[in-house]
Amino acid sequence: MKKWLLKNGRILNGNSSEQVPADILLNGERVERIGRNMTENGAEWIDLAGKLVIPGLIDMHVHLRSPGFEEKETIATGTRAAARGGYTAVACMPNTRPVTDSPEGIRWIKETSEKEGYSRVLPIAAITRESSGKELTDMAALKEAGAVAVSDDGVGVQSSRMMKEAMRLASAVGLPVVAHCEEEDLLVPGACVHDGRFAERYGLPGIPGESEAVHVGRDILLAEDTGVHYHVCHISAEASVRLVREAKARGQRVTAEVTPHHLLLCEDDIPGLDSRFKMNPPLRSVRDREVLLEALKDGTIDFIATDHAPHTTEEKAQRMEKAPFGIVGLETAFPLLYTHLVLTGELTLAQLVDRMTRIPAECFGLSRGVLEEGMTADLTVIDLAEERTVEPDTFASRGKNTPFGGWKAKGWPVMTFSEGRIVWEEARVRV
Repeated sequence: MKKWLLKNGRILNGNSSEQVPADILLNGERVERIGRNMTENGAEWIDLAGKLVIPGLIDMHVHLRSPGFEEKETIATGTRAAARGGYTAVACMPNTRPVTDSPEGIRWIKETSEKEGYSRVLPIAAITRESSGKELTDMAALKEAGAVAVSDDGVGVQSSRMMKEAMRLASAVGLPVVAHCEEEDLLVPGACVHDGRFAERYGLPGIPGESEAVHVGRDILLAEDTGVHYHVCHISAEASVRLVREAKARGQRVTAEVTPHHLLLCEDDIPGLDSRFKMNPPLRSVRDREVLLEALKDGTIDFIATDHAPHTTEEKAQRMEKAPFGIVGLETAFPLLYTHLVLTGELTLAQLVDRMTRIPAECFGLSRGVLEEGMTADLTVIDLAEERTVEPDTFASRGKNTPFGGWKAKGWPVMTFSEGRIVWEEARVRV
């Protein structure tokens, strides 16, 4: 087994943002020791020169596009992008071709990621066959094959009866229901941006916040009756946040995630008909953005997930109405959030790290997300002083579709260990 001795790093002191000096010994897939002035025969030494070491980032909502859409992304390129962004575990959504709705599909993802992946891949299976909303999948078999949750992400389950039956089955086998919340009856054809000032200015059909909140409210009631762990994907609307807060106040097992783009952008930031700013749910009002940030601070929203959704350059070059929804986010999430939330005083460094590591792991019962002796050797080395410009053409992902191109940010991952293996390293780290 390979041993690494990481010298002269800095780690967060408990739950605080205080950084303290530390050496870290990795032995195979485990963190063996954390201390000061350590030596170890047989270990390869790396001098971190005061850089920050945190648990490997965890993203519970990504689209790796395989199988079926390899022109957009593959498991190899998507997990390479994840490793470059400091992520050591990513949960992939099932809206592939074919839809990941069978044990065979789950096993294919696990086997392929073992052979080609850079970060650990956690498959999420579909709620209904082909995500059609018509017939439930075999959730017991999906869990046995390795699914960590079920979701029809990309579409909301429109039938209340179907969703309640899904929750009963998921609860019985111990799988969380991860919901894309969207009431299609409240949408007009071609809706592509938030139903607000931007849509009015450009004469575009809008997606109202109520289309999300109606499903959130419905699902919370159904989840209360069935006892399932209910998780809200990419929450974006003020009313949705209010409903989640009320459910948590009752002690219900409801969790929620928010994306970096919904924390950092709103409809007022869209510079004209630029499809790089088109995603679902859309960038909403400045009030919605403010509510999301406050909810992340107070724990109503549990953690941050990127909803990494790569598309080809040709697809995203279409006009706003025709281009597909989605942006990439794995390679830029931490530095953007560190720069625009931590350095501005909105969050502490410890709060940001927790919401990208420990909390998603706890929500989904993963034995990851903390940097402690005996734990899996998933960790990320961050250069908090390093400032760079976001350059999409340099991404490891096949997708270059980001609204953050040209933004300057500090706090870039420079080395990533996944289960004791170096899966990403900037060339200049060990000069």
